[in-house]
Amino acid sequence: MVKRLRLNEKTVREAAPEPGRDYQIFDSEVRGFAICIYRSGNRAFTLDYRHAGRQRRMTLGRWPEWSTAAARERAKELRRDIDAGGDPLGAKKDGREAPRFKDLVDRYTEVHLPNLAKTNASDQRSMLTKLVGPDWNNRLVTEITPYDVEKLLNRIAEGRCRPHKAKPNNRARKLQGAKPTPVRANRVGEVLRKMFTYAQGWGWREDNPASGFRRRIENPRERFLSQDEIRKLATALDAAEDRRAADIIRLCMLTGARVGEVRQARFEHFNLEHLSWSKPASMTKQRRIHRLPISDEAAAIVRQRQLLVPRGCSYLFPGDVPGQPVKEIRRFWHQIQKQVNIPDVRIHDLRHTFASLLVSGGASLEMIGKLLGHSQTQTTARYAHLMDSPLRAGVDAVASAFRPKPVLVHDAGAQDDQARKSA
Repeated sequence: MVKRLRLNEKTVREAAPEPGRDYQIFDSEVRGFAICIYRSGNRAFTLDYRHAGRQRRMTLGRWPEWSTAAARERAKELRRDIDAGGDPLGAKKDGREAPRFKDLVDRYTEVHLPNLAKTNASDQRSMLTKLVGPDWNNRLVTEITPYDVEKLLNRIAEGRCRPHKAKPNNRARKLQGAKPTPVRANRVGEVLRKMFTYAQGWGWREDNPASGFRRRIENPRERFLSQDEIRKLATALDAAEDRRAADIIRLCMLTGARVGEVRQARFEHFNLEHLSWSKPASMTKQRRIHRLPISDEAAAIVRQRQLLVPRGCSYLFPGDVPGQPVKEIRRFWHQIQKQVNIPDVRIHDLRHTFASLLVSGGASLEMIGKLLGHSQTQTTARYAHLMDSPLRAGVDAVASAFRPKPVLVHDAGAQDDQARKSA
C-alpha cells in the first residue's frame, strides 16, 4: 500500500478503508500533511509535527467538506508557524480552555459580591445577568475591547422599553417607551472596571478595557420639603391608622436615616439614657458602625414602640413574618403622597430634607456628613449650595454697616438754621 504520494481528490476518494484499523496516506509535497482513512469509511485531513520533543497530530477538517487543495494550503500555513517554533494544536487547546466572560462573572460573584451589602450585591448580579451577559457571556475575556465596552454602555444609556401598569390591576399593562438611563450605564461601567481589574490580577488579561470608560452626565435629584410640606406631612402621619409605617417615616425624618436602616433597627441599638443610636456595620451602606445622637422626639418613638411590640421581639418594627422586620411600606407612602399632595417626593428625599434643615440651622458640612454617616466628603458636598442663605445673611449684615444713613427732612432744616446763626 502506498504511504506517500501527492494527494488529490481522486486518491482521497478511491482510498479504501481497512477493517479493524485506521491508516494515513501522507502527502509528498507538504511534510506531515496526510489524509486519514478511518475504519468507518470517513476521511479527514491531518497534520503531524513535533513540538518540544513530543509528537502531535492536528485534524484540519473532514473530507469532502474540505477539499484537498484547501487542506493543503492550510497545512502550509501551519507548517510555517511550526517551523517558527509555534504549536498550533496547543494554541487551539488554550483557546478552548481560555476563560470566557461568564467564567469571569462566576468568579467575581464568588470573590467580590459577598463583601458588599445584600442590596448592592443583588443589584450588581442583576446588571451582569440582564444587561451584560446576553451579549458577552460566550466571549473570551481577552477578546473584549474598549470599543465593546463603549458600545455596550451606549446601548444601556439609551434605555429599553419595559412593562408599565397603566391601571392599578395587573391585567391592564402597556409598553412604555424607552427611557434614557445614563446613570445605569455609569454603574455598569464601574462594575466592569472592577471585574477586569480582578481579571488582570488573576492573569486572565494584561489590560483593563473598562478603565477609561466615558461617564455619562448625572443630574443628582434634589428635592427638599418646604416648611409647609413638613407640617402637612407631620399632620398626616399623626392621623394615620398604620402606626408602624407612620413611625418609620417619622424616624426617617427625625434622624435622616435610610428607610432600610430604620426598618431593621433593634431595641438594643438605642441608648435612651444617652440619646444615641448605634447602627451596626451590617445595616449601613458603608459597612461601618455608625453612631449618632437622637432627639427627644426620636427617643419617644422608641419608647412608644417598646410598649407596642410584643415581648421577646427585638425589632422596633416587626413584620408579618415572625422573627423578621417589616419588609415594605411603599403602599402606605403612596397614600401619604396623595394625601399631602407631594407625588414627586420619595422616602429618601426625607434624608435630603434632614440635611437641608441642618444647613439652615448653621451646621457645617463636616457635622452633616457625620450625622448622615457619609464616608466621603464629596457625598456631603452636594448640600454645599444650601449654605448660601446663612452666608448671605452674614454678607448683608456687613454691607449694612457701609450703607449711608438717610437724612431726615426736619434734621436738614435744623442744620440750615444752625448755619445761618453761625454766619
